[in-house]
Amino acid sequence: MLPGELDLGPLLPEHPEELFVGIALFLIILAVMWKVVVPMFEKTYAERTAAIQGGIQRAEAAQAEAAAALEEYKAQLSSAREEASRIREEAKTQGAAIVADMRQQATEESSRLLANAKAQIEAERAAAVSSLRTEIGGLATTLAGRIVGESLDDDERARRTVDRFIADLETQSVEQA
Repeated sequence: MLPGELDLGPLLPEHPEELFVGIALFLIILAVMWKVVVPMFEKTYAERTAAIQGGIQRAEAAQAEAAAALEEYKAQLSSAREEASRIREEAKTQGAAIVADMRQQATEESSRLLANAKAQIEAERAAAVSSLRTEIGGLATTLAGRIVGESLDDDERARRTVDRFIADLETQSVEQA
């Protein structure tokens, strides 16, 4: 070995033709790789990139669709809340109207019952007064007959005496009041 020469050891070919054949084979393999294998890798890489991009686009579209659905849901929920509020207000209004109507009916019914009761009391009072007049008249004529000493069986005379007696009683009670 000469000084300054590189010692390649077992890598130094024994025949220089091996070196040329090795380089030629390397270039052939390189060309085949460049023409066949690299385009297949590029194609596969492009397909995967397209699939990933499509997946991302589909995910973005699905996300946008979900956001739109969420907005629609929120709008429907807001509309439903407004509708429920409106229905509650209508129910309150109707309830107040029903209560007012029931109060009016109760007032009318109590007025009617009070008027009926007053009329019935007045009728009973009139009947009682009439009954008392008859009884008092009978007692008065009997008493007057005993005091005077003559019989007051004449109905007309007895009625006049009773009416005069009751009129005197009424004037006395009015004067005392």
